[in-house]
Amino acid sequence: MSEIVPHMPVLFFGHGSPMNALGGPYADVWRALAATLPKPKAILMVSAHWYVPELAVTAMPQPKTIHDFYGFPKPLYDLQYPAPGAAWLVDRVADLLKPDVVKRDEEWGLDHGTWSVLMHFAPKADVPVVQLSIDASKPAAFHYEMGKRLSALREEGVLIAGSGDVVHNLRRMKWEAGSEPYAWAQGFHDFVKARITSRDHQALIDYAHAGDEAAASIPTPEHYLPLLYCLGASTPHDGVSFFTDQIDLASVSMLGVQWGAAAIS
Repeated sequence: MSEIVPHMPVLFFGHGSPMNALGGPYADVWRALAATLPKPKAILMVSAHWYVPELAVTAMPQPKTIHDFYGFPKPLYDLQYPAPGAAWLVDRVADLLKPDVVKRDEEWGLDHGTWSVLMHFAPKADVPVVQLSIDASKPAAFHYEMGKRLSALREEGVLIAGSGDVVHNLRRMKWEAGSEPYAWAQGFHDFVKARITSRDHQALIDYAHAGDEAAASIPTPEHYLPLLYCLGASTPHDGVSFFTDQIDLASVSMLGVQWGAAAIS
């Protein structure tokens, strides 16, 4: 009897602070979200924190857990996420992204953009995980095109996920509890949400045209670009929903997006 492979949705996680790895309201939402989905055969993650001038995938059988942050409590550094890699997925990604050359990386691992979310979304660490780098030398349209090429993985039981923050200005954060979002942060967060809902992908590729709100929200692009992979991997037939929809610390969007059905067909 042949294996039944579920058609997988596409997810974008606003991952926010590494402290979410230790639990809290966002962690609770990520756990609840996973309970509504079929178990993936593997996860392909595009994280804001692997932003390098090349196209690469993690190709080791057991990716290390990277604690790529400073000044946080010791319990955060004690966390490990021992999910295996997947050689077959590395080969498949390289094939789908041709003619672009994909480096098979043996050094990186899983950074906190990946494991701080997956600690809760897939807490048993029993689903293979491969990270895809964000090529910092390429324009926004390139990243959207990469997502389109990868979309075939959804029919093969692979969950395509992006992890970043569509508003990410750490220099403007307010540490006071309950701080209201800046007007520009709320404005751009709402702009992105509306364009996702209306499927106006070109406006999201050309995000810089949104003017001062975009410039303040995205001082550097690495936390925004994972969204473009997800948009590219989605289809016009996918339903769209938002599983998180807040702005933390006045200038960090926690917008979380799901494209596609939650149930096994």
